[in-house]
Amino acid sequence: MSKKSHASKASKPAKSKSGRDPSSTSAEARDEAAQIVAALVSAAKDARKRAYAPYSKYKVGAAILTEAGDVFIGCNVENASYGATVCAERGAIMQMVAAGGKKPVACAVVTQGQVGGSPCGICRQVLAEFSEDMTVILAGDAGGPEHMRITSLSDLLPDAFRQKHLRR
Repeated sequence: MSKKSHASKASKPAKSKSGRDPSSTSAEARDEAAQIVAALVSAAKDARKRAYAPYSKYKVGAAILTEAGDVFIGCNVENASYGATVCAERGAIMQMVAAGGKKPVACAVVTQGQVGGSPCGICRQVLAEFSEDMTVILAGDAGGPEHMRITSLSDLLPDAFRQKHLRR
């Protein structure tokens, strides 16, 4: 199992022989996807434990899976100047970029409680900068798989502002 980045380490999930992403549908693909989802949620839960949230007490962990099978994690880091706070999803994307990773295909987000919270608008936009669409897994730290929600970035941000909008 490989490790990524000095600042944020996560183990690689079982690499897909088929190159399928976690939203595939055949029985074999579903089993494989379940393993990938479990590995991503586990990595995000581990990252959440290291979150720095002295003001809101709302700790968040995120794990990004790339097309190459690499996993990058992040946790929220709050600041007394609230605008300087970095969300977990953006932290994971920063780790990916810093390590030379590309093409995220899935993001797991773990928050407190049984049901997972959804990425904020800024995080949705940042995820959209690096992927046309990806699987997004929302999980609570106290909930089991029955409380997990699997959605897509395009469902969370249906009309993303993209680089193409800047061209004249």
